[in-house]
Amino acid sequence: MGNGKVILVGAGPGDPGLLTLSGLSALQSCDSVIYDRLVSKEILDLVPTNVKKIYAGKEKGLPSTDQDGINNLMLEEVKHGRVVLRLKGGDPFVFGRGGEEKAFLEDHDVAVEVIPGLSSALAVPTSVGIPLTHRKHSSSVAIITGEESHKNGSIDWERIVKAIDTIVILMGVGNLDNISAKMIRAGLSTDTPVAIIQNGTLPNQRMIRSTLSRIGEEVKSHGIEAPSIFVVGNVVSLA
Repeated sequence: MGNGKVILVGAGPGDPGLLTLSGLSALQSCDSVIYDRLVSKEILDLVPTNVKKIYAGKEKGLPSTDQDGINNLMLEEVKHGRVVLRLKGGDPFVFGRGGEEKAFLEDHDVAVEVIPGLSSALAVPTSVGIPLTHRKHSSSVAIITGEESHKNGSIDWERIVKAIDTIVILMGVGNLDNISAKMIRAGLSTDTPVAIIQNGTLPNQRMIRSTLSRIGEEVKSHGIEAPSIFVVGNVVSLA
């Protein structure tokens, strides 16, 4: 497809200072940017004014571009010989469907480059002082999508709570009561320390800490909304 190609770039958790140097260089030298909903305004402000920006965010319950539409957008841009930057929040291969997009593009003989990003699952807890691993408290971490947690059997909570010390849940704030109840039924103590961080690494970041049995009430009373990271485990007490 001419000299066109697609660069899959992880934008990091939101703070522009956490975008990689390779990501910034690609952002400032591409022809067009197709970006997701979770890419922060601060990151988008780094895109040069002469670069075409295309919003391709998917929002639950609202009209949005589906995955087939995003795939076709990338193909259409590449057909014109453009260097297309596919910009995703966090890391493109951590619940970002970047692996699917890479496979689709390669199936259509499109050259693909991947630039990793700092996943919010790692960066956001660290930014508020929660060490996901700690010699005295945690030697294992699981990253789980909250969007799948409501499906029966899709996540083996009993296996996870027995084997994993720290659990990080992305995209789970809208399903928090259900997630907490499943973890308690799987064997976690109701008093397990938990934290919710909204808008992590950004100036309007907020965090609340509570216990597994009370976090649902706390989230509602404080008006915590997406995007938020849910952290479960004894390491939360170190924040």
